[in-house]
Amino acid sequence: MKATVIATFFGVSLICTYAAKEATKKMKKAKLYFALTDVPQIDCDVKAGKIINPEFIAKCPPGCQDVKYRVYGTDIYASFSSVCSAAIHSGIIDNTGGKILVQKVAGHSGYRGSFSNGVRSLSLPRWRESFLVSEGKPRKGVTYPSTLEYSSSKSTAVKSEPKKLEQDLKATKSADTANPSEKASEQGDAVHKEYQTSPVLTPATQTATTTPTPTTTTTDPSTTMPKPTTTPATIRTTTVAAAAKTRPGLHRVRDIGSSSVHPAYSSVVAAASRQVQAAQGRGQNTAFRGTSTSASNRNILRANTGIQRQEPVATFQRAASSTAHLAMETDSWKPGLSLFDTDCKVDLSFLMDGSWSIGKRRFQLQKHFLGNVAQALDIGSTGPLMGIVQYGDDPSTEFNLKTYANSKDLRNAIEKIPQKGGLSNVGKALSFVNKNFFSDANGNRGGAPNVVVVIVDGWPTDPVEEASRLARESGINIFFVTIEAAAESEKQNIIEPNFVDKAVCRTNGFYSINVPSWFSLHKVVQPLVKRVCDTDRLVCSKTCLNSADIGFVIDGSSSVGTSNFRTVLQFVANISKEFEISDTDTRIGAVQYTYEQRLEFSFDKYSTKQDVLSAIKRISYWSGGTSTGAAIRYASEQLFSKSKPNKRKIMILITDGRSYDDVRVPAMAAHRNGVIAYSVGVAWAAQDELEAIATDPDKEHSFFVDEFDNLYCFVNQLIQNICTEFNSQPRN
Repeated sequence: MKATVIATFFGVSLICTYAAKEATKKMKKAKLYFALTDVPQIDCDVKAGKIINPEFIAKCPPGCQDVKYRVYGTDIYASFSSVCSAAIHSGIIDNTGGKILVQKVAGHSGYRGSFSNGVRSLSLPRWRESFLVSEGKPRKGVTYPSTLEYSSSKSTAVKSEPKKLEQDLKATKSADTANPSEKASEQGDAVHKEYQTSPVLTPATQTATTTPTPTTTTTDPSTTMPKPTTTPATIRTTTVAAAAKTRPGLHRVRDIGSSSVHPAYSSVVAAASRQVQAAQGRGQNTAFRGTSTSASNRNILRANTGIQRQEPVATFQRAASSTAHLAMETDSWKPGLSLFDTDCKVDLSFLMDGSWSIGKRRFQLQKHFLGNVAQALDIGSTGPLMGIVQYGDDPSTEFNLKTYANSKDLRNAIEKIPQKGGLSNVGKALSFVNKNFFSDANGNRGGAPNVVVVIVDGWPTDPVEEASRLARESGINIFFVTIEAAAESEKQNIIEPNFVDKAVCRTNGFYSINVPSWFSLHKVVQPLVKRVCDTDRLVCSKTCLNSADIGFVIDGSSSVGTSNFRTVLQFVANISKEFEISDTDTRIGAVQYTYEQRLEFSFDKYSTKQDVLSAIKRISYWSGGTSTGAAIRYASEQLFSKSKPNKRKIMILITDGRSYDDVRVPAMAAHRNGVIAYSVGVAWAAQDELEAIATDPDKEHSFFVDEFDNLYCFVNQLIQNICTEFNSQPRN
């Protein structure tokens, strides 16, 4: 009896415990359901930066997979991006919409564009804030808002009447000129604090010697290359304290300050760091690893972080010219083995020599060489793609980038190529590739560098210099592999002496390999593959920093003054030095104007960065009236009319007052002629004129700065806008 009672007691207890647990589960589910049904909905065009909440769950509507909703980055996105379109790009939702979790994190030093899930994301050099997207499930212990808080797109500052604004500006100028040395000291301290960090550099990264940045590099144990990391201790954002738009597309910059991570972000910073590191490390090879698969993005990172990579050119030249070195490199690779995985992402075209001069046996050796290169590259949709153009009298495409998606099929197809015959018209072949090969229809991927490798037996039978120049200016990286160069007695037959140096992207030995005999061609498979996959050194890849003719139109009127004019020149120099300057990269020109105009130097005057910066420093202050309209017309006729083909024409006009003549008609004429105009107004500049000069004020082509001394804080924003517009343009 007693045993029965005890058993009954325990049975009732178990039933009660089970019922209590079930009730608790139901209650939690009910709470969760209530929480998730109270999710705010956002539109497709809502950008993360417009939402103040540092972490939130939101519901995206259908139809956000559209090119008009811009996305910047991969895995981690700039807050300038559409939230819902970023969620589709990352694969969290599809075009039918759904719930997503958004976590804000600190600004990033660079965002890599990519194509994923039907959405093309763009590259961006840097942005003040980032965000991550994940499944719309609440994190434990986090309360999510049922209503999102949006920032106002308008300035909260009350607009002053013109007369009062004039009085305020005069008062500010008087106060600032009262003690210029003290003011300069304060500004210097502000700049120092803004950029001061204490990065810890490993031996692998100590060659970087310029301005420190908030990101540091550590060495991944699995590789000898540096791996970028971002930790909570080094994540910082910079803001323009009083930046506000007084009109659409017009920035007002007063001063800058620095801030650390928002306290509300601290709970997700560590997770963001791990996710970024995982994204950067995913699919990367341990032997040759870069910080990004995009050469465009990499160039942007290098320019904006202030850390410049020093290339051991002299060392590499000695190594490349050494037969023993080539043999040593080849010993580590045998036919049938792949050297690279998906981290080598290039779009590659080989120009194979099909002329009669090489004969059938050497043509067969050439095909065997190309097959080994295809095998070593490990062709694939996420890695390198390879096509072949055969040239003789006329070039023809054997197959394009999308014809074969793996090395085996490509290698088999190469063996079946018949010889064309004819002359060795390399120049004609380079023109053909530039105009026809690298197109979306032929499989060009946009974000991958374009590379052409020209194989030449002896020497070309037509000129190559002009065709090569146009190809380089289109962003094509040109390599030459020359076999059995001309003997002394044959050199008089060469149409264009030093044709290799005239054709390649750089004459530092990196872009050219000379092979003494066709029978030793197999030895250069590995050296060549290493070079075409070293995307850090593909200097001809077309980016926003190396593909423009930039003309500065500088106000030298009496109202500027000598001291402020020097400040303007420093502003011009600070912008110029961020670009890659050479005769085939970005070129710089300058015009100064008052009532009259003066061409300080043209685009073809200086071909090195140091020469350009020295020329800017030597510009002397003119003084006079302000005829901005005439200056725009003069710059269009004397500067931009001599711009090169395939170059973007960018005009940056700086003025401090209202023009005595009309600016609208000459500005419209410049726009029609393809000039992209940015206007920078200081102090007394007229806002309506700045907007008329700018090509598109809605795309932030027009800026206003209260004081000359604040121009320095606007450099990065201007370059960022130039790069954003460049990356948003469709690629052919």
